[in-house]
Amino acid sequence: MAKKPNYGFEKRQKELAKKAKKDEKNKRKQEEKEKEDAAEH
Repeated sequence: MAKKPNYGFEKRQKELAKKAKKDEKNKRKQEEKEKEDAAEH
């Protein structure tokens, strides 16, 4: 009998990667916003 793929694990990895990418994007946006605020003052 062949070992069946662990789809749950794959899904979890994909979701983690997605979340990490989203967090990275949000962090960059936040930093840009702070720079703009600092430039205004």
